[in-house]
Amino acid sequence: MELALAEAALASAHDDVPVGAVVIGPDGAVVGRGHNRREVDADPLGHAELMALSAAAAVLGRWRLDDCTLVVTLEPCVMCAGALVGSRLARVVFGAYDDKAGAVGSMWDLLRDRAALHHPEVVSGVRAEEGTALLRAFFAERR
Repeated sequence: MELALAEAALASAHDDVPVGAVVIGPDGAVVGRGHNRREVDADPLGHAELMALSAAAAVLGRWRLDDCTLVVTLEPCVMCAGALVGSRLARVVFGAYDDKAGAVGSMWDLLRDRAALHHPEVVSGVRAEEGTALLRAFFAERR
C-alpha cells in the first residue's frame, strides 16, 4: 500500500484526484503502477487501476493476471471493477471505501456478485485513513 499511496501523491501533483495503484506479480515484484491521469491526459479512462493493469499486462505479456494482486488506495468504481473481473486478478486490496461510487462493497459489489465471471479475493480497509486523508486534503483545497 505504501507504493500505491506514493502513486496517489503523483496524481495530485497534476491536479488529479489522488488515487494510486500497483500490481504485484506472482513473484512479489511490482509489475505495474498507475495513478489517476484523467485531467493530465484528458482521458475518462485514466483511472489508477486501469493504468496499473495496462502496465502489468505489458510487462507480463498477457492480459490474464490471474496470479497477480492489485493494491489501490480507494475502492474501485464500476468501470474499474469490471476491468478487475475481466483481467482475472487473483486478489484486490484497497484502502478507503468510496461511499459515492464504490463497486467493491459500498454502492455495489461487482467482484463478489454471483453473476460475475470471476471472483477475486478482496481485502479492504488497508491503510484507509491515509488514503482518505489524501482525498480530503485534495478536495478541501478545491472547495
